[in-house]
Amino acid sequence: MGRMVSTDRLLAFAAMSFLLIVIPGPSVLFVIGRALAQGRRAALTTVVGNTLGAYGLIVAVALGVGSIVERSILVFTVLKLAGAAYLVYLGIKAWRERGSLLASFAGGGAEHCGLRTFWEGFAVGVSNPKTIVFFAAVLPQFVDRGQGHVVAQMLVLGLVFNVIAIASDCVWGLVAASARDWFARSPQRLSMVGGVGALAMIGLGVTVAATGRKD
Repeated sequence: MGRMVSTDRLLAFAAMSFLLIVIPGPSVLFVIGRALAQGRRAALTTVVGNTLGAYGLIVAVALGVGSIVERSILVFTVLKLAGAAYLVYLGIKAWRERGSLLASFAGGGAEHCGLRTFWEGFAVGVSNPKTIVFFAAVLPQFVDRGQGHVVAQMLVLGLVFNVIAIASDCVWGLVAASARDWFARSPQRLSMVGGVGALAMIGLGVTVAATGRKD
């Protein structure tokens, strides 16, 4: 597997993944929301569901989009630009809604059972537009088609993405669970987190649009 995906591609992909994952998008905000409303256990259960949902997406992209993108530069470019535009749109939407974060965070009562929390996390993971865009538009750029095994390469890269994601989301969840009281005292603090995430997402959209294909 190590020979299949070169180390420099793996590191470059890991760096790009890290940038995307650290920016609070739908799944991170969901985990933070769970942590603030229900505490540490609910946040970590959500992370597990989220990560499995995201890996389901990777498998779908590797099997489906991978082969299409592999054959067509036009499809690749359209996907990439559509994805970049959608990230910018999500960023603008998040910026507008940053003030309502407190209401959505406060909305989760303590009555959630573990399994329901897990499945809700899974649903957010599998439908996370930021992740879909990343796998469809960015992931194929790091596949070395000269090496063959395109689907396997995508699955390996996807695993790298998921390992970084689960670590980052757990940290977000644990920090948020520890900071529940601090956040609850001030809606402005939540608004600030949402605003930073929104601007970062817009920046990421622009970056994805500007990233070219090397072959």
